[in-house]
Amino acid sequence: MPILPHSHAYTTAVIALLADPGLLRTLREADPDYVLLDGPLAECDRAGDSRADFSQKHRRHGVNVQVVTDPAGRLLWISPALPGRAHDLTAARTHRIIRICERQGIPILADRAYIGAGPWVTTPRRRPPGRHLTPTRQTVNRTLSAAPAPVERGVARLKSWRIFRKARCSPNRMSSIAAAILALERHR
Repeated sequence: MPILPHSHAYTTAVIALLADPGLLRTLREADPDYVLLDGPLAECDRAGDSRADFSQKHRRHGVNVQVVTDPAGRLLWISPALPGRAHDLTAARTHRIIRICERQGIPILADRAYIGAGPWVTTPRRRPPGRHLTPTRQTVNRTLSAAPAPVERGVARLKSWRIFRKARCSPNRMSSIAAAILALERHR
């Protein structure tokens, strides 16, 4: 009698089938006017490398994934997972998100975590040390802070999957899980 593979093998095979098409291909297909970028932490209760997976910002173990949405907040792309301690701007540069969007001529709106990313990324400005922002700059900052709200809907959609709120697996598996969730969300 043949031995049937465990459910883990089935899960691994299905996740591999739901391959990530890549950011460049996704942007070409969707052709958005601009994209929104955010980097949520996907919590994990099992620490791979406990120092690398610990996020000081969130005070939890997990992985950093970069989420790219269209202006309506629909998930376009989810990056492979990086250790939780990775800063959002570092993660965006690692995955070449800014470079790909710039080459495609697609501007990026992001939060303050991406300040210094370059001219292609629009973020609110910080207050200069010892000074106040001008009323015009305050208005612009309020508008820019409200504009990325749809990306938060995309992140909420992602976190509606229980595994992204509290994964009970190794952080090393979160990249393939993110790709599978993205594929399922696209076909919903």
